[in-house]
Formats: sequence, C-alpha cells, structure tokens
Amino acid sequence: MFRGRIFHEERFFRGSRRGASFHRGDLKYVILDLLKDRPRHGYDIIRELEELSYGFYKPSPGVIYPTLQMLEEMGYASSTEQEGKRIYSITEEGRKFLENQSNIADDVRRHMKHKWGFKNIGRMVRVMAEYHALEDLLGKGFRRLDSDKAELICGILSRAYNEIESVLQE
Repeated sequence: MFRGRIFHEERFFRGSRRGASFHRGDLKYVILDLLKDRPRHGYDIIRELEELSYGFYKPSPGVIYPTLQMLEEMGYASSTEQEGKRIYSITEEGRKFLENQSNIADDVRRHMKHKWGFKNIGRMVRVMAEYHALEDLLGKGFRRLDSDKAELICGILSRAYNEIESVLQE
C-alpha cells in the first residue's frame, strides 16, 4: 500500500541533492574552462556538458544562464550579441581566476572524469535504458490511470526504490 505523499516528497528532495553532478560553486570552473577554449552561447555550454557526460547530465538554462550572469558580474566573462544570441567569452580576469584556482578546477575535472568516465558510464547505460523505458511507459499510460491503478503503481515504485537503495548500500 502507498505510504503517503509526504514520505515520497521528502525522499524525492533528499535524493535529488545526493545525485548532484557538481558540488556547490563548481559549475563556474567548468563554464570558464569551456569558455577558455572558445566563445559560446548558453545552449552551446548545455550541449557540451551533455556530450561530456555522455547524456547523463543536461543542465537547464535556469542553471547555466544565472551562472553566466554571475561570471559576468564578477568580471570573469563578458558577452556580446550576435545574430540575436548572447555569446560569452572568458575575460583576462577570468583566465587569471582559473589559473589561480587551478587546483580546484583540476579537482572538478577529475570529478567529472571519474563520474562520467567510460568505466562508470558503461555500467550506467543499461540501467538508464531501463529507467527511460519505465519513464516512457508511465508517460504513455498516465492518462488511463485511475486512483486504484495509481496507488498500485506507487506501491510498486516504492518497493523498487527500497530494493535499489538496499543494493546500493551493500
């Protein structure tokens, strides 16, 4: 039987922080590192991060653009408008910051390589394929769900969550 919404909402919010792709403040190093290679617009950065993570991390514009704005305010990036798009570049001050913080930037790169390296990604591809298949199934059948079926599915998902959690904790 379904244990109640509060339990599931708390678990959702608690779990979402655990799976964070970057530690707080690390994204600015990644973005500056990408801008160091060439000027980019926000969606270029989003696509590049998605490619670097083999599709497992796709930051939202609501994460990228405020970070770019913050980097501009700090003087580490500048922007110009080209063909209706805002293009960001690293400034000399940003290059100096990245160089002065190279130990932190290197740690962030190592974290990315470890988290999204072939060794880890290979294991996750199969798991994520099943996850996405389940997501598609639920999305397609959602409109036909009555209250009883919704309760049954919530119970199944809750048990699956608990089983997966116990496997991960072993």
